Amino acid sequence: MNRDASKGFWRQGEPFVWATGTALSITLIIMAILLVVVMVNGLGVFWPKSVAEATFNDGAVALGEFQKDSKNNETGEEEFQFKTANRDLDPQMQDFHWYYRKNLKGEFRYPTDVIVMERMENGNFIGYIKEIKAVNVESIKGETDASRLRDAIAKTHARYESEVGTILDKTSGLADDLQNIRYAILKVKYDSEQIQLGKRSGVQAELDRLGAEMKKLVAEEERIKETSDELVKEQELYESALRKNSVIMADSAGRTKEIPLVDIVRIYQPNNMGYPAKVWHYISKVFELLTADPRESNTEGGLFPAIFGTIMLIFLMAFTSFPLGVMAGIYLREYAKDGVMVRLVRIAVNNLAGIPSIVYGIFGLGFFVYQVGGTLDSWIYPERVAAGVSTFGTGGIIWASMTLGLLTVPVVIVSVEEALGAIPMGVREGSLALGATKFQTLVRVLLPMASPGIMTGFILAMARAAGEVAPLMITGVVKLAPTLPIDWKFPFGFDRKFMHLGFHIYDIGFQSPNVEAAKPMVYITTLLLLLIVLAMTSVAIVLRNKMRKRYQIRSI
Repeated sequence: MNRDASKGFWRQGEPFVWATGTALSITLIIMAILLVVVMVNGLGVFWPKSVAEATFNDGAVALGEFQKDSKNNETGEEEFQFKTANRDLDPQMQDFHWYYRKNLKGEFRYPTDVIVMERMENGNFIGYIKEIKAVNVESIKGETDASRLRDAIAKTHARYESEVGTILDKTSGLADDLQNIRYAILKVKYDSEQIQLGKRSGVQAELDRLGAEMKKLVAEEERIKETSDELVKEQELYESALRKNSVIMADSAGRTKEIPLVDIVRIYQPNNMGYPAKVWHYISKVFELLTADPRESNTEGGLFPAIFGTIMLIFLMAFTSFPLGVMAGIYLREYAKDGVMVRLVRIAVNNLAGIPSIVYGIFGLGFFVYQVGGTLDSWIYPERVAAGVSTFGTGGIIWASMTLGLLTVPVVIVSVEEALGAIPMGVREGSLALGATKFQTLVRVLLPMASPGIMTGFILAMARAAGEVAPLMITGVVKLAPTLPIDWKFPFGFDRKFMHLGFHIYDIGFQSPNVEAAKPMVYITTLLLLLIVLAMTSVAIVLRNKMRKRYQIRSI
């Protein structure tokens, strides 16, 4: 390369082109690696793995799902890891164990009659069926022990739903009625105290009325308690009878464990399953993930409450941040006169976008939860405040969504300003010259043309809010929420705690006592959160592209 060509190379900015292209390539590679790692580790979790039987030189036998090979850093010897499950039979209560390759006698064997049993508690059990005890269900059918056990489990669960399930529904309704009665009692006590403190004449009749109402409420409370106690006793009798239906399982060492059928979620024989059976098992597990509640300290079962809480939080956040951000951006760009104050506001908005999210969480706790929520409690439920009971003055999904709304408002404001600023001044002048008012110009010309840029800001805000966890830990998210954060009665459940996929990842990834057992659910939850964010942002991107195409054509 001669000297002139070298000067042209630098003058034309070729190194900068290569640098920017390299940066883009590195970014895409990192994103691809992230997605591949999450997908590889997440998508294969529900696929039924074969169960291997390993025999060792000392005669011991290990039964489990092969996980990986490794080299011991201390001894330098080859090891392999088994998921042996059966933690309730293990002194250390562990699902995973390491074994030395040198102690292995022969190759792995894959017995076809081995059973993998998913349980409500204590994780999976891997072993062999010894005896089925179905003493108070219909005669079970099946040619093999596994098919007879499936039939017994299905019939036991059906009886549980018909007998215990109806009782649980009744007790749940009674619990709600009892809570309402207690709130009514607090209301009557508060009114009586206020009347007595007023020391007004002619209020004895009102006190007598409140006293009579109190007696009725107390009597109703006692009746509900008695009915609830009777239902609990009836439930215990039904459960005690159903728990007599059990199966005796044996592990590879011959140790036995009697497991009630009501505690079994499902069983399968991975070494005896064809491809269609494995696909059906995979589909059923995915369906359970999307529709069921979590179990086993959130490391098993479904994620429906967390999925619902995440999506609802994003929608509520959008109702907070989008209108505020759009209106603030419009004012700053179209109405505010340029000056020191406006410049300071813009600097403040840009700085707010970089404040750590935990600071917003502290603000949300102090302002929304304690200040706004506490004020609402004192206005709407003074009797509960007097008794130390908080309704709005505690963490909930409404306050968490408002906190995230404030966190994302700066992003929306900047995007709206940039989108409006990109529209040529001649468009505004032409509209005004044709007789349109400033408001008409804004609504009918500027906002439609700026809508793609505004949607871009909304997409960025939504994506950021979906992954935030720190503010939620302070303003209402919990490890396990018994009910969904929505109701048809005031205050419509917005005061309730909720679950979130991001916090779920943190909880099972860093707070679980059994890290190895929780690892698959970490990848699944991460993949699910990514899919939800991608789905919601994809819808917004499609709308943005349609707006861009429509209004670009109209502006030509």
